[in-house]
Amino acid sequence: MENRIRDLRKMNKLTQEELSKQVGVSRQSIIAIESGKFNPSLELAYYISKVFNCTIEEVFIFEERGME
Repeated sequence: MENRIRDLRKMNKLTQEELSKQVGVSRQSIIAIESGKFNPSLELAYYISKVFNCTIEEVFIFEERGME
Protein backbone atom coordinates (compact mmCIF):
# COMPACT_ATOMS: atom_id res chain seq x y z
CA MET A 1 0.00 0.00 0.00
CA GLU A 2 1.34 3.39 -0.96
CA ASN A 3 0.48 6.68 0.69
CA ARG A 4 0.61 10.43 0.16
CA ILE A 5 1.42 11.35 3.77
CA ARG A 6 4.75 13.03 3.02
CA ASP A 7 3.23 15.20 0.29
CA LEU A 8 0.17 16.11 2.36
CA ARG A 9 2.31 16.80 5.41
CA LYS A 10 4.55 19.18 3.46
CA MET A 11 1.56 20.90 1.84
CA ASN A 12 0.19 21.51 5.33
CA LYS A 13 3.61 22.58 6.66
CA LEU A 14 3.68 19.85 9.30
CA THR A 15 6.78 18.09 10.55
CA GLN A 16 6.77 14.36 11.23
CA GLU A 17 6.89 15.21 14.94
CA GLU A 18 3.86 17.50 14.73
CA LEU A 19 1.83 14.92 12.81
CA SER A 20 2.83 12.18 15.22
CA LYS A 21 1.60 14.25 18.19
CA GLN A 22 -1.71 15.02 16.46
CA VAL A 23 -2.46 11.34 15.83
CA GLY A 24 -0.95 9.94 19.03
CA VAL A 25 1.96 7.86 17.71
CA SER A 26 5.73 8.17 17.73
CA ARG A 27 7.68 10.06 15.07
CA GLN A 28 9.30 6.72 14.18
CA SER A 29 5.83 5.34 13.37
CA ILE A 30 5.19 8.22 10.95
CA ILE A 31 8.59 7.62 9.34
CA ALA A 32 7.80 3.91 8.91
CA ILE A 33 4.35 4.62 7.44
CA GLU A 34 5.68 7.28 5.03
CA SER A 35 8.40 4.93 3.80
CA GLY A 36 5.96 2.03 3.32
CA LYS A 37 7.65 -0.15 5.94
CA PHE A 38 4.53 -0.21 8.13
CA ASN A 39 0.82 -0.18 7.29
CA PRO A 40 -1.25 1.64 9.88
CA SER A 41 -4.34 0.24 11.53
CA LEU A 42 -7.65 1.39 10.12
CA GLU A 43 -8.10 3.59 13.19
CA LEU A 44 -4.72 5.29 12.71
CA ALA A 45 -5.35 5.72 8.97
CA TYR A 46 -8.64 7.42 9.87
CA TYR A 47 -6.95 9.84 12.29
CA ILE A 48 -4.22 10.66 9.75
CA SER A 49 -6.82 11.35 7.05
CA LYS A 50 -8.74 13.65 9.42
CA VAL A 51 -5.61 15.74 10.11
CA PHE A 52 -5.41 16.43 6.36
CA ASN A 53 -9.19 16.79 5.96
CA CYS A 54 -9.17 13.98 3.39
CA THR A 55 -10.72 10.57 3.03
CA ILE A 56 -8.64 7.50 3.79
CA GLU A 57 -8.67 6.72 0.05
CA GLU A 58 -7.13 10.12 -0.71
CA VAL A 59 -4.24 9.45 1.67
CA PHE A 60 -3.66 5.73 1.12
CA ILE A 61 -3.47 4.07 -2.31
CA PHE A 62 -4.66 0.49 -2.19
CA GLU A 63 -3.62 -2.01 -4.87
CA GLU A 64 -6.47 -4.08 -6.26
CA ARG A 65 -5.89 -7.80 -5.84
CA GLY A 66 -7.89 -10.63 -7.27
CA MET A 67 -10.23 -12.21 -4.76
CA GLU A 68 -9.85 -15.91 -5.52
